Amino acid sequence: MHVSGSVAAFKACELITALRKNGCEVRVAMTAGAKRFITAATLRSLSGHPVLDDMWANGTEAHGMGHIDLGSWAGVHVAVAASASLIARLAHGFADDAVTTSLLATRAPLLVAPAMETAMWEHPATRANVEALRSRGAHLLGPVSGRLASGAEGDGRMVEVAAVVEAVLALVRESTG
Repeated sequence: MHVSGSVAAFKACELITALRKNGCEVRVAMTAGAKRFITAATLRSLSGHPVLDDMWANGTEAHGMGHIDLGSWAGVHVAVAASASLIARLAHGFADDAVTTSLLATRAPLLVAPAMETAMWEHPATRANVEALRSRGAHLLGPVSGRLASGAEGDGRMVEVAAVVEAVLALVRESTG
């Protein structure tokens, strides 16, 4: 799981718990922005694994690169509370943090659950970045309409955790045949 810098990052806690209840092993990477909303200690406690929050952190394999370990380990990657920034960096192939490097270092399916303000979601740049990800096979889930962090109502709210769990489990079934 990859957690991005949106206020919806708190939903990662519920998602980790729900995935583990469904028999999934969960390992987490987080952006610097995500750390403004949730701590690595919380995510580690819930997942049972160290959190990758530094792309230069040592991995467990002989090469010592945690982002390579995470990229190759996961059968499915899910980016939650995916900000406009994360979507843009993925669409353009940036590899500037633990999340983007591990997602570029994988061939596993990617599920993206965006979360941002309506104007950001509707911006032509974001729309183009979303289409770029879709054209490369990424699965986008949401966002939905509802109350946003600003208090406004509109599109941009992250989908409910149950929908993400259902989508992850479907991708796991697909990838394992």
